[in-house]
Amino acid sequence: MKKTTLIILVLTFVCVLSANSQQKPFVFGFKAGPNIGWMRPDAQGYESDGIKGGFSWGFIADFFLMENYGIATGFDVIFMNSGLKMPHVEVAGGNTLTGTLIRKYKLKYIQIPVTLKMRTKEMGKFRIYGQIGLGTGFLIGAKADDEFTADSGESINTENDIYDDLSFMRFSLILGTGVEYSLGGSTNLLVGFSFDNGFVDILNGQNTLDPTINNKGYANYVSFNVGIVF
Repeated sequence: MKKTTLIILVLTFVCVLSANSQQKPFVFGFKAGPNIGWMRPDAQGYESDGIKGGFSWGFIADFFLMENYGIATGFDVIFMNSGLKMPHVEVAGGNTLTGTLIRKYKLKYIQIPVTLKMRTKEMGKFRIYGQIGLGTGFLIGAKADDEFTADSGESINTENDIYDDLSFMRFSLILGTGVEYSLGGSTNLLVGFSFDNGFVDILNGQNTLDPTINNKGYANYVSFNVGIVF
């Protein structure tokens, strides 16, 4: 009885492999593209300074549980830029000046995305896909271009390392869509968009003018990606 059961299991496994022989269970590749980022503040007196351009590139690893459903992961190197306006105190030449600081954040992360990927059946050489999941980012660089304007009208511009002013980790919700185009065999060209919505505050410390106000902001970006998988 045990031998019969083992034979049935082996035959079933072989049949499953044969049925899926035309579909690779995993694909690997690379992607790159521009992005636009912004900071969403959540502190009294803070304002966003609009959108800023950035760039990202990364490694793709898709593992298919079924032909059109799988887990998409890999890693991304993200150059994410954004800006904030905030009340600020600056000490210059022995004088203490109050005014407004416009800070352009230039952040660099390594991010590990884990998303559910769903795609349509082939339509000629095309498939449409969608993704939803989470991203975990690790800060590896943080610079800022600071433009301080005092209430008296004096202006001071500086470039600073602000690594200690930010949280080491960033967590986000990822939503994406795009198309796959078959280049022959198992090679596909990918073109798509993704929205990366940070849902955890990434700013440390307190405001320099009013220490009762905690710095608080959420970094988001939209990226356009072009990739190739094998």
